[in-house]
Formats: sequence, structure tokens, C-alpha cells
Amino acid sequence: MNDDDREIDPVARQLRAALPPWGDAELRSDLWPRMLRRLEDAPAAFGWWESALAALIVAALAFFPRLLPALLCHL
Repeated sequence: MNDDDREIDPVARQLRAALPPWGDAELRSDLWPRMLRRLEDAPAAFGWWESALAALIVAALAFFPRLLPALLCHL
């Protein structure tokens, strides 16, 4: 055991004491059927806010075409 291990050992003990192991780590039920039902119930909608943002981006690129490389760089 070197000096680094002796320094880390008390920290590891404190972490184990602060975060005890979980008793029941299993899920109570399967989440996938609920996720499928949720996806079927509420289809994605393209509202007015998304349309306004898309129009703003198109207008900005029309007026400032040099923004396109910067925009593509950040994607």
C-alpha cells in the first residue's frame, strides 16, 4: 500500500458511510410498455413557437449568409 492508497482509504470509507447500498435496486415494473403507450397517445406537434423560430433562422440566414458556416460549426 502506497501513500496515495492511505489518503484515499478514509475518503472511500466516508463515501460508503454517506451512501449506503440500495436495498431494492430492481424496478417494480417494466417501463417499456408505458413508454410505448405514451408515444402512441401524444404525437409530436409542430406549434406556432417552433414555426416562428424556424422562420427567424431562415430570415437570419437570408440576410446574413456568412452565419451558415458558424451555425454548421456549432451543430
